[in-house]
Amino acid sequence: MKFSSKVICILLNIFIIISCKNNKNNDVASREQGAEQELLISKDMDWSVRMMLSEIERFPEASKLDFVDQARWSYTNGLVLNACEGVYKKTGRDIFYEYIYAYANALVEEDGTIKTYNKEKYNLDMIKSGDNLLYLYNETGEERFRLASNKLMEQLKEQPRTPEGGFWHKKRYTQQMWLDGLYMAEPFYAHYTSIFSDSLNNVEENYEDIIHQFELIQKHALDEETGLLYHGWDSSKQQKWADNETGTSPNFWSRAMGWYSMALVDVLDYLPENHPEREKLVTYLNDLGEALLKYQDKETGLWYQVVDQGDRQDNYLEASGSSMFTYAFAKGYNQGYLPQKFEDAAQKAYEGILNNLITVEESGIVNLNQVCAVAGLGGDPYRDGSYDYYVNEKIRSNDPKGTGPFILASLALDR
Repeated sequence: MKFSSKVICILLNIFIIISCKNNKNNDVASREQGAEQELLISKDMDWSVRMMLSEIERFPEASKLDFVDQARWSYTNGLVLNACEGVYKKTGRDIFYEYIYAYANALVEEDGTIKTYNKEKYNLDMIKSGDNLLYLYNETGEERFRLASNKLMEQLKEQPRTPEGGFWHKKRYTQQMWLDGLYMAEPFYAHYTSIFSDSLNNVEENYEDIIHQFELIQKHALDEETGLLYHGWDSSKQQKWADNETGTSPNFWSRAMGWYSMALVDVLDYLPENHPEREKLVTYLNDLGEALLKYQDKETGLWYQVVDQGDRQDNYLEASGSSMFTYAFAKGYNQGYLPQKFEDAAQKAYEGILNNLITVEESGIVNLNQVCAVAGLGGDPYRDGSYDYYVNEKIRSNDPKGTGPFILASLALDR
């Protein structure tokens, strides 16, 4: 059989197309097979990078961190994105900067309005993400980030206070200071004052106000016998959870003291080196650290949910408080606030976290387990601050109140 040159040409083209298609399919199959074998997150990466990439995988939209369906302005976002900032500075990888920017970009309008934020609730938790606004304003110069941070500062200036000048934790939690609130508000307050010190006429007043918040906690929430701090203090002594004489809540919750210890080391970043009250905060950090060392679990290096009652039924080694103490100890040592034994304690605690609370999936995704999902005081249903209350609150994996501090601890220890 004879073929014309035209027919031969057509047949050759068909053969080439089929061959190319088969080769392409083979390439795709090969890539897919390779992808199955290749870790999404390599074990050779630093733990801070591994956990941050895991968070991005779990929550592709930073505005929906913390297992929520709708974008929202909240403190958990600010916490994890503070950690993300540290990872970006360490690696220079754009994925981390873009994740931080995407959060603010989704929620901050051109006039500085913050979507889902309501100043009239006077909720200190809502101040925390202001740290990200200040970072992005410094990086981009976008006016909307400065305007939004101004709105948060307006809240602080109008925040309801106890008779001695302590911030109420929220408007609906009348006359109450919680340890949590020191971390939510004071680092932003100090950071804002530091950045805009040239244009503010009340710089010294701001710094004194910040230090006063810590002074009030030390005065009213400190247990002299153990050196530990109670979760909350009701200046009116009207709450059912409040002691009739002292106004304090009845137990020592690990994460509450974790928030407080992180607040101390972070505020010191922005308080002027020559400030006369600076050493007072360093002393508070050392005193709390000494108390916590007494209750660090000797076997694992971790801390219990209710710190001083590790031998009681249902108490457990809790991930967020343990990660927060690890970060505060490591950073405190790095900055020269704490002696060597605290760095040793941080290393031991970190090993305890890796050995007891971290699991890694085949894809490389890192999980932090045994995190208390939430705990508070008062409200509806009423939270009485009892031992049974704390040990029976929900426990879950990868709660950002644990993953964020784990990343910060990893950075501080350079692990």
